[in-house]
Amino acid sequence: MEPFYPLRVRVCEACWLVQLPAMVAPEHIFSDYAYFSSYSDSWLAHCSAFAAMACERFRLGTRQQVVELASNDGYLLQYFASHGVSILGVEPAANVAKVANEKGIPTRVQFFGRQEAALMVAEGIRADLLVGNNVLAHVPDLNDFIAGVKLLLAPGGVISMEFPHVEKLMELNQFDTIYHEHFSYFSLFSVDRAFHRQELEVFDVEELSTHGGSLRIFGKHAGDVSHPESTRLKTLRDQEASRGVARLDTYSAFARQVEETRADLLLFLIDARRSGKQVAGYGAPAKGNTLLNYCGVRPDLLPYTVDRSLYKQGKFLPGTRIPVHGPQELDRTQPDFLLILPWNLKDEVIDQMAHIRRWGGKFVIPIPRVEIIQ
Repeated sequence: MEPFYPLRVRVCEACWLVQLPAMVAPEHIFSDYAYFSSYSDSWLAHCSAFAAMACERFRLGTRQQVVELASNDGYLLQYFASHGVSILGVEPAANVAKVANEKGIPTRVQFFGRQEAALMVAEGIRADLLVGNNVLAHVPDLNDFIAGVKLLLAPGGVISMEFPHVEKLMELNQFDTIYHEHFSYFSLFSVDRAFHRQELEVFDVEELSTHGGSLRIFGKHAGDVSHPESTRLKTLRDQEASRGVARLDTYSAFARQVEETRADLLLFLIDARRSGKQVAGYGAPAKGNTLLNYCGVRPDLLPYTVDRSLYKQGKFLPGTRIPVHGPQELDRTQPDFLLILPWNLKDEVIDQMAHIRRWGGKFVIPIPRVEIIQ
């Protein structure tokens, strides 16, 4: 039997951290990981630009050390290396870390927290820039993780962390980004409080378009006067307050919106089937599994999906048992509609798969609402 786990989302009325009960152990999820960051061209461009900006803004050179937590296959650190900066990755998935090490990106295979940080500091490792892109959400013990960040950060050092913005998640109906691999969902309000508990402070923030709308926060040791607070920080704090991030009715309204989206997607797929049209999927992202399982979609409505990652091809999506093929399957079957499951990369996918228009194929975006791209 394939295991199924309840997916329940909670919000704390004290700090407004949105969180999941830990149904699945992180060791089970991350020890052998199917996601390789380097398969997305737009994400690589995003990371290259960040590395160039960070090196200039924080004056990083050969004497500084950049450490990335959850460094995956070296997708980001490779760009810091090209600027001549000393680099080190920490990655719990051995199969992914192996790829990074083979590319010359030194990577420690370990879950990060207070204990691992203490070991690294004892070895003389301190981070002048400590990066965590889309890792905060994956941490079951948030306080232990941020305490480790505090230990590893060099005096005067800077933290840079990116994560999907829960305000955008609700505003744009991105409920499929909720899955067991993510234990928490952050607003600036909640991450501020998590940092303060460990004597860290946020001093700047950027709003990004990645993953449907993310925040990049910059942090420092509490009391460090070398990095004053930005005006962007105050602006976003005021914006979150006005949009109800600290009000329970905001979260209740989001729940009702999710139910409407399920009905709309099922109606589209059922109508397509009754009309004799074939719908195929593009991508096998984790968010797609939440969407398809919640909506009850099975191979009768979505016969297959395709993915560029060789690691995913020849397997099945969990729960739905929808087979994953290589992109060449689209040319063989010529579906009428291509449902883009990683909708956050829709522009990249539409560009890559533009040739489906030769047989009249159309693209379908499921989030924030079902939309057919003519």
